[in-house]
Amino acid sequence: MSSTEQRVAVVTGAARGIGAATAVRLAAEGRAVAVIDLDEAACKDTVEAITSAGGRAIAVGCDVADEAQVEAAIARIADELGAPTILVNNAGVLRDNLLFKMSALDWDTVMNVHLRGAFLMTKAIQKHMVDAGFGRVVNLSSSSALGNRGQANYSAAKAGLQGFTKTLAKELGKFGITANAVAPGFIVTEMTKSTAERVGMGFEDFQNAAATMIPVQRVGNPDDIANTIAFFTGEAAGFVSGQVLYVAGGPLD
Repeated sequence: MSSTEQRVAVVTGAARGIGAATAVRLAAEGRAVAVIDLDEAACKDTVEAITSAGGRAIAVGCDVADEAQVEAAIARIADELGAPTILVNNAGVLRDNLLFKMSALDWDTVMNVHLRGAFLMTKAIQKHMVDAGFGRVVNLSSSSALGNRGQANYSAAKAGLQGFTKTLAKELGKFGITANAVAPGFIVTEMTKSTAERVGMGFEDFQNAAATMIPVQRVGNPDDIANTIAFFTGEAAGFVSGQVLYVAGGPLD
């Protein structure tokens, strides 16, 4: 690949929140971006934000837990944008409940989207990375990987992504591919809003309460995470791999 050829990034769960902010940020870095979400139509705003600023992007509908859909999505991206060499595994869902109330379906749904989805996406894209001699994989973990009441499924999945990341770094490093994980703390998204609803708090009160527990005395926003991902996916981050970076406004006890 020539130094002037545009690299292609794939961001899952990119219709809103962290994924949308990341897609826009990577486009600003000069990447062509495939905006993936379960509902292709929901990606419209993210794609328009990129193209209106002069970037290249396409919307792709895909269930990341479905192997056939993943293979078809990556083939389409390679055909329309070029071979993808940057992957951000951001797609995620919540099915929060205390363990004794959590159904097997709640467990499986979270595991399938977070872990199976990251596995399938990475497996499908790594061959393009190997061929290019360059690759960047960023997996979205969470501070919940350290344990969080009512999130046995989500916490386990996010912890699993950290192990997945470190293994990718060891297996793929010799091909010029790095793998890192970003573990956000409290970020203002629809997912944290749903958590506030689950615990019976207004979202503004929920944010204010969270901010008092954070050393920088504020909650995070999607751009805080997008900026971190932009570093990990950049050309200059080639010697940083297998790392888990908590982006949480301070150390976590």
